[in-house]
Amino acid sequence: MQAAILPVNAGWYWIQEGYRLCMRQPLAMFFWSMTLSLLITFSYLVPFFGQMALIIATPSLTFMTLAACQRIDSGEPMQLGMWSQPLRNGDTRKRLILLGVAYLVCCFVGGVLATAPFLGELTEVIQGEGQIDERALLEAMQGPMLTFGILYVLISMFFWHAPALIGWHGIPMKRALFYSMVACWRNKWAFLVYGLSWAVIFVGMQLLGSLLSAIGLSADVVQLLMMPINIAVAAVLYASFYPAYVSVFRSE
Repeated sequence: MQAAILPVNAGWYWIQEGYRLCMRQPLAMFFWSMTLSLLITFSYLVPFFGQMALIIATPSLTFMTLAACQRIDSGEPMQLGMWSQPLRNGDTRKRLILLGVAYLVCCFVGGVLATAPFLGELTEVIQGEGQIDERALLEAMQGPMLTFGILYVLISMFFWHAPALIGWHGIPMKRALFYSMVACWRNKWAFLVYGLSWAVIFVGMQLLGSLLSAIGLSADVVQLLMMPINIAVAAVLYASFYPAYVSVFRSE
C-alpha cells in the first residue's frame, strides 16, 4: 500500500468533500449521524462497560460509515438495509472486532501511562473521609488529560485508516496499523489543518449556542435549536473520513 503525500490544504478539502457527500444524500447522513449520537448517549447508561463496548465497536462503525459514503459517492441511494451490509462478511466482522479490542487496549494503556506520573497529585486531592475538592480535582486532572491527548493523537494515527485497509483490502491488522501510521505521518500537515479546522468549527458552534443564550433564549430552547445543527455538523465530520482515505490511497 503506497500512501500519497498530499498538500497541506488537503485537510480543508476533506471537509469540503464531506459536506458535498452529505448534500448528495442529506437524510441518509443525518440519520446515520443521529444513530451514532444515540449510541454514544446509550453507552453512558452503563458506566465503564458501555464505553468499552463503544470503543470496541468504533472500527466497525467507521467502516460502515466509509462504505456508505462510497455508495453515496458512486450515486447509489442508501437504503436502510445497506448500512449493515459491510459487516455481513463474517471474516471482516471478526477482524474489525479484533481491531476494536486492540483499540480499547491501546486507549487503556494510554490512560494508564498518562495518569501514572500524576497519581500522587490525584491521590492528595481526596481529602479526609473521602471528601473531594472539585476545583482541586479539575486542576489535578489537567496534566493527565493533556498527556492522554498527546498519546491519543499517536494512537489515532495507527487506527485512522486501519478499518478501511482491513475491510476493503483484507490486510492483516498489524500491517494495516503500520500503513495507517505511515499514511498519517506522511500527511501530518494536512491532518493538522483538518484537526484545526474542525476545532474552529466546534468553537464556532459553542459561540453560536452562547449567542442564542445571550439574546434571552432559555437553555431548553437553545438545546432544541442546537441539536439538529450538532447532528448535521457531525454528519459532515463522519462523511469527511471517506475523502481522507481515498485521497491518501487513491492509487489503490
